Amino acid sequence: MLGSTLLGLFLAFVQLIIGLILSIATIYLGISLLDVLTKGVDYWDELKNGNVAIGILVAAVVVSISLVVQSGVAGLNEALFGIELTSPTVIISAINRNIAGISQVLIGIILAVVAIYLAIHILDKVAVNIELMEELKGGNVAVAIVTAGVLIAISFVIQAGVTGIYKMIAQVL
Repeated sequence: MLGSTLLGLFLAFVQLIIGLILSIATIYLGISLLDVLTKGVDYWDELKNGNVAIGILVAAVVVSISLVVQSGVAGLNEALFGIELTSPTVIISAINRNIAGISQVLIGIILAVVAIYLAIHILDKVAVNIELMEELKGGNVAVAIVTAGVLIAISFVIQAGVTGIYKMIAQVL
């Protein structure tokens, strides 16, 4: 009993560390993606100068990606929820479910980055009379709020899709 509890705590700690590493990597990836999307805009310089619009955009990218990664971390936690680690078969099952959870996080990261890129690119094309990046660079908060809303809305949809993918992977494993 004590051995399985300690093993469960150890695996939960490992999941926490994996989730933390993936979150940091994802935020780094999101900010790097922002470099690609904001050609001609030095967003760190803009933030230093108090550009609220760029601040909203950076925050929206981080929140959007984090929402998707959160579903993957939840999948990792689900792998151990309610399982008593008493037999090798159950432990192997828990490991397989962790693999499914990590797969969910990785798929989520990829889909979140692609979705954010496409959302900003398409929004830039749809807003015919608005140069999105120029407006953001100029501090247009209204454009920033709309862009942030689109990014966050898309992340909720991607999150739901990634959760469905996780359930399919978990069934296979």
